[in-house]
Amino acid sequence: MLLRFCRRWSGALALGCAAVAAQAWAGPGDDTLVVAFQREVVNLDYLYTTSQEHVILSDLTDDRLFDVDTATNEISPMLATSYQYVDDTTIDVTLRQGVRFHSGAPFTADDVVYTYNWVLAPDSGTRASGTVGRWLKSVEKLGPYQVRFHLKAVYPLALRDMARRIPIRRNGAYQVDGKNDRGAQALHPDGLGPYRVESFEPGQKAVLVRFDDYYADSPKGRAAIGRIVARTIPDWGTQQAELMSGGVDWAYDMPLDVAQSMAATGRAVSKSGPSLRVSFVVLDASGVTGPNPLTDVKVRRALNYAVNREAIAKFLIGGVAEPLYTACHPTQFGCAQDVPRYAYDLAKAKSLLADAGYRQREPLELWAYRDRAVAEAVAADLSAAGVNVKLRYGQLASLDRARAAGKIRAYIGSWANGGTADTAMIARIHFGDTDRNLSRNPQVMQEVMAAERTNDPAQRAGLYRQALQTIADQAYWIPLYTYSVNYLMSPDLEFPVPPDGLPRLYQAHWAAKP
Repeated sequence: MLLRFCRRWSGALALGCAAVAAQAWAGPGDDTLVVAFQREVVNLDYLYTTSQEHVILSDLTDDRLFDVDTATNEISPMLATSYQYVDDTTIDVTLRQGVRFHSGAPFTADDVVYTYNWVLAPDSGTRASGTVGRWLKSVEKLGPYQVRFHLKAVYPLALRDMARRIPIRRNGAYQVDGKNDRGAQALHPDGLGPYRVESFEPGQKAVLVRFDDYYADSPKGRAAIGRIVARTIPDWGTQQAELMSGGVDWAYDMPLDVAQSMAATGRAVSKSGPSLRVSFVVLDASGVTGPNPLTDVKVRRALNYAVNREAIAKFLIGGVAEPLYTACHPTQFGCAQDVPRYAYDLAKAKSLLADAGYRQREPLELWAYRDRAVAEAVAADLSAAGVNVKLRYGQLASLDRARAAGKIRAYIGSWANGGTADTAMIARIHFGDTDRNLSRNPQVMQEVMAAERTNDPAQRAGLYRQALQTIADQAYWIPLYTYSVNYLMSPDLEFPVPPDGLPRLYQAHWAAKP
């Protein structure tokens, strides 16, 4: 079958056939779900990783104290059973009993205290330290199944950070032969999630099997599929070939044209779903790079009118992508929509540039690192308005270094918001005291940070609204679009599309036979 398939296709699909021939079949026959990742997974410990693939796998192997209901955006207990605010900076958490790690060790308060103290330790080097260290002073054990969190100050997102960022590790997990070892959980984490690690080949394949002793009343429920194999397949053509031949059951984040062409064959099902990731152009409004035309608000407004974000969202991103008009995702708490909007109007863009006396002595370098077709479309729109644009497309690492050195005047960015539906996740990074903030408006910075120092939802929303209205009025950004995630899967698989763009593979199950 595979050889007949390969003869019918050429180009990118044919290149993948040799690799496909060596792979085992996926599917319900042996109750094995094979998923394809484009980017490598080299570490299974989410405390030391950040990419989307690592989040997906961590949701399978790890549990946290709390969960976020994606339908209501409410916090609910997971490894915890309840919590209570003793005061504005003290939280008592009661834990579940009868929960076991994959190694069989019982879960207790000692594990929670150890995990958070490890994250706070200056020499642990976890990727979560920056998040938790901003607000957590200490954590103490009150009893075998109760802990107390002491916050440095009022912080309304404490429970959400616990739910999103900190998988619980067994007491002593990072001690090996009496010494601290950051990599102790990298290859075979002793987790609490619905799947345990059977084997792992970094950069190639992770094999997970359902954990039979997973606690029955978890909000994740009992996993329906017995085994999940996550493979790294960087090439889209090879992923297509694998899906067509039955070597892969599920892939995500596919380019729109790839997803559509695959679905048209009838051998795979294509679905599109929302994501909390947004795209935008950041402009040097404060003159970080020195005197330049972007410090003139008329010029920045002109650039906003010049970009046809509606067409970009519809034709280049597709699916459920929508044009963006404010500096956050519309579904996030506090993301006010009653802000000045700039609909596509080329004539108005040209008029504003003329009113500003715009005379460009050198090309405007527009940096970009992903979605090349979008970057080219934005550059073309700005050029049509009379801006001499030089598109500089490259790696994210190069962009980050240049921005940190104050050498970037305009760049196309994207932000996934850590899967958290709260404006804080984008505002604190892009309009707080970081090198990503090229507007440097003191009032906006103050409002953004003040919103994280109150537990009053109405006050928080009001502060974000004020900040977002100023950001839009002063055109510090050119908001572009919300992302759409394209999924491809076997017709034998049922996979509920997540509302936040974070796939939860433990919810997948095989389709019922007619």
